[in-house]
Amino acid sequence: VTILKRREGYRKAFANFDAKKVAKFNQKQISKLLQDESIIRNKLKINSAINNAKQFLNVQEEFGTFDKYIWSFVNHKPIKNKFKKLSDLPASTEISENMSKDLKKRGFNFVGPTICYALMQAIGMVNDHTVGCFRYQK
Repeated sequence: VTILKRREGYRKAFANFDAKKVAKFNQKQISKLLQDESIIRNKLKINSAINNAKQFLNVQEEFGTFDKYIWSFVNHKPIKNKFKKLSDLPASTEISENMSKDLKKRGFNFVGPTICYALMQAIGMVNDHTVGCFRYQK
């Protein structure tokens, strides 16, 4: 929730999330980010975002798009889970663990299995709406 509340600050600070621009951030820009109160000013995470932008571009070059790469973990089809209650939802899965390992192997940072599973949920790779939820069928 803390990060979501700061979304606009991050958008502005990180060049509207343009990976090509972020990958080229220099020390002067990093110093500016460390003073920016609209984001969390953690040097490791700021450097990681810049590094991850570079790795993102490498993956794009290798696979054509990052989308093709990331969706390959689920054979390009969303997984529709059948959880009955929210407490059944996992924090991570074998797939998110494999994704995390591969991203780390490619040089990404701060991409553990829980973050990877949250990404999978956010982009629709897994449908974790409970079966009784009005969004389940969508």
